[in-house]
Amino acid sequence: MAKTKIHANLKDNMAFEMNLDGHKLITDASEEVGGNGLGPRPKQLLLAGLIGCTGIDVMSILKKMKVQLDDCIIKVEADNTEEHPRVYENIHLTYIFKGKNLPRKSLEKAVNLSQEKYCGVSAMLKKVTPITYDIIIEE
Repeated sequence: MAKTKIHANLKDNMAFEMNLDGHKLITDASEEVGGNGLGPRPKQLLLAGLIGCTGIDVMSILKKMKVQLDDCIIKVEADNTEEHPRVYENIHLTYIFKGKNLPRKSLEKAVNLSQEKYCGVSAMLKKVTPITYDIIIEE
């Protein structure tokens, strides 16, 4: 079984610096709660990871289908619970595909395969909250 290992060093106050496959990442708390805002909040990175994971899947699948896009934008919105620990609930993804004469069925298939079969981040998050999505096509 493959393991993922990451270590973090305190950089300043509440900020931690990590090295992810040669890429430096700093997380920090907002100034409102005592941090210095030196990096993104860790919980936001969960949503960024979701976008990155499903985006890679979708683009890989569309490439195999030979679907040519002008652009792909993925947006995510999630509600926070009111009580601590504040967790995300009701995560919603919006996939916006741009290009001429894009085949809707292929786009839907690629997104569905990502969400139902390939995206490990979606699979983990779905264990605690529903993830919904919609697809928008723009020329």
